[in-house]
Amino acid sequence: MGLLIVGTGALACLFAAHLAGSGNEVSMLGSWPDGLTSLRQHGVRILEMDGSTHQYPVAVLDGAELRCDFTQVLVLVKSWQTERVARQLKEYLSADGIALTLQNGLGNYETLEGALGQERVALGVTTVGAKMLEPGYVQHTGEGKVIIGYHPNLDGLGELLNKTGFKVDMISDPISLLWGKLVINAAINPLTALLRVANGELLSRPAAREILRNAACEAAMVATWQGINLPYEDPVEAVEDVARRTAANISSMLQDVLRGTATEIDAINGAIIREGEHVGIPTPVNRMLWRLVKGLDQH
Repeated sequence: MGLLIVGTGALACLFAAHLAGSGNEVSMLGSWPDGLTSLRQHGVRILEMDGSTHQYPVAVLDGAELRCDFTQVLVLVKSWQTERVARQLKEYLSADGIALTLQNGLGNYETLEGALGQERVALGVTTVGAKMLEPGYVQHTGEGKVIIGYHPNLDGLGELLNKTGFKVDMISDPISLLWGKLVINAAINPLTALLRVANGELLSRPAAREILRNAACEAAMVATWQGINLPYEDPVEAVEDVARRTAANISSMLQDVLRGTATEIDAINGAIIREGEHVGIPTPVNRMLWRLVKGLDQH
């Protein structure tokens, strides 16, 4: 049945546009009414980094369909939607299919695995940048990679993404990269959401920069105490490098706040707090950021 993308947000639309633009049959499963309506009327639309715009037809699903049998699924919903999506995929993923999560935060893989089984779920990380301009219309804001943990049923999907133009790396242990991204997200995302600034602005504000550094160091310490080797030696250097390279980017958490939708703060800083408690590492900076963003969250 082609490939199913679960989600209708920025990254989901970016992947859908590139896959459909390469001649693949793409379906999108979502629950956002405005997004579903736009995708049905116009297809998925994308503003590329070179300024060109394109439009591609996609099949649109809303969860009301009878059982489907997709063998390849990309999960690109917000972390707070994962439990619902895991239940849906019981009816959408074939018995020999594979669902690849490229979501932010911790816990998504475990939720999907609990519903679908280890043999049908793979873990990955992406650093591709995207911004939702309006429902069904995404801007490609930054090149990046798709890094996937090795899974015996995943070869075809990894090859497909590579042929579509994504830079794909297959590795044996994706946990290191998942935590590497988590540490950076825990520092950048809540601060940009609270201050309502682009990523690079954090480096020009001394107080914000200090909090950025402290949040990253706390998160990295939690990872270290769990025996996780991060993909960089210095978390401060890593997070400041990302903020510098993505200076003009609006973080996904700030995008959520500006749209008035729920954030992924529980799966990012909340996860740092929970994992810190598990190994006995205090995380006061991450807890402060978590509380402040929760104060913005109206959901």
